[in-house]
Amino acid sequence: MKYLIGLDIGTGSTKAVALNLHYKPIATSQFYYPTDSLKPGYSEQNPEFIWEAFVLCIKELKSKLQTEPLAIGLSSAMHSLILVDETHNVLAPMMTWADSRSFEEAKQLKDSEIGIEVYKASGTPIHSMSPLCKLIWLQKNEPDLIGKTKKFISIKEYIWFKLFGEYRIDYSIASCTGLFNIHTKTWNEQALALAGITAKQLSIPVSADYFNSNLLPEVFNGLNTKFVIGASDGCLANLGSEATEKGIAAVTIGTSGALRLASSKPVFNPSAMTFSYILDEKTYICGGPINNGGSTLQWLLKNIFKKENLRAEDYLDLFKQVEATDSGSNGLIFLPYLTGERAPIWDSETCGTFFGLNLGHAQKHLARAVLEGICYALNDVLKAVEHSSETIKRIHVSGGFVHSKIWMQILADVTGKELILVLEEDASAVGAAYLAAKAIGLTDNYPVSENQKPELIKPDLKNHIRHQKNFLLFKQLYANLSVTMHQLYHLNA
Repeated sequence: MKYLIGLDIGTGSTKAVALNLHYKPIATSQFYYPTDSLKPGYSEQNPEFIWEAFVLCIKELKSKLQTEPLAIGLSSAMHSLILVDETHNVLAPMMTWADSRSFEEAKQLKDSEIGIEVYKASGTPIHSMSPLCKLIWLQKNEPDLIGKTKKFISIKEYIWFKLFGEYRIDYSIASCTGLFNIHTKTWNEQALALAGITAKQLSIPVSADYFNSNLLPEVFNGLNTKFVIGASDGCLANLGSEATEKGIAAVTIGTSGALRLASSKPVFNPSAMTFSYILDEKTYICGGPINNGGSTLQWLLKNIFKKENLRAEDYLDLFKQVEATDSGSNGLIFLPYLTGERAPIWDSETCGTFFGLNLGHAQKHLARAVLEGICYALNDVLKAVEHSSETIKRIHVSGGFVHSKIWMQILADVTGKELILVLEEDASAVGAAYLAAKAIGLTDNYPVSENQKPELIKPDLKNHIRHQKNFLLFKQLYANLSVTMHQLYHLNA
């Protein structure tokens, strides 16, 4: 059997999807790894654990399907940073996108004239998530570590080097670093100067269709297949959920969340700091991320519902409670900023808030308010993207939340947009397989799913009107409370 693999190197796990040559998913594999937060603001991982998960995914699919894949396309989480020395050894744990220790440096840069210039050149929001801000923090706080570093790389570059012994970075991951110029597709000297590094300390940028099949001898015992370097998980989620046409957005909700729109040119909004990342030579993926998605539900179940070891049944019970609760949560509004927030407010010092609590509220109202709050945050991003680009006609959805009908319905009701669920498999991994098919010449254009009857979720007009009013209160609440939130943050810092 001939097949392709799309492989997504995520924050919590690595996921792989095998597609046959009709582009239908035929097998999947997934392996998990931990994240360490040893100090406030730290979010670190051992890159070797991620490499092991990567290898296991490929070996498991190869074993299931009893033959080698034609090609393996790579997707990866954005904004990771790994420091390696002259002998290619890792000098410190990998900093993930969620590492916020550089938020003060990011705040200062964001409010400066040079910060806006770098943003418009790179397409990357000025925020602690970006490698640019991480490097500025490291220069101030870990100069000896910086001095020992030969290369500054992402997790995909780390894996690519272990496969082929070469440092390469695709334009898409490069465009998420804050160090790249998306207009010239070269490293940005202005950003490099801010970070205190040189282009020689970074990988060579290449297009998304770059591939290599000359694996190092010790890897996979001589696997004979093409590895396509691919793009970032966000860009490939648009491709995998078939949201690359004009007026079609993609929403992904996993641990965090994002709304993204394909565009033929970058879309800039300095006040909302929307991103513009490269998918391929013709396409930018523009939008904004939110910090708090599925992680907020985990917090609710563990800390409010007192569920110790979360099971699928716990989520199902929660969704049943939500479904049995009227839209609007009986006047309860939730600001889902448990870990600060990214787009469009970019505020690391904000916090989560239940507003409107009274004696008439029960667990079910808190549960529904949390889901509605996450959807309000995504609607906030949607409004910012539409303000700077075009009206969004419909939204294609992906990520773990698509397994909840009520959550998708709430998103439709909040945004007033039709949602389309093309397929339930990991959209970033599927997008990586689609890109690989085009890169190795199986097709002239990106393929599409064989699913001819995608699921359609239409908004309820009555609920949408109610949510429009609540959304205005949601926006006003943050505006009214932000100063107090900042005071509380510094009081407890």
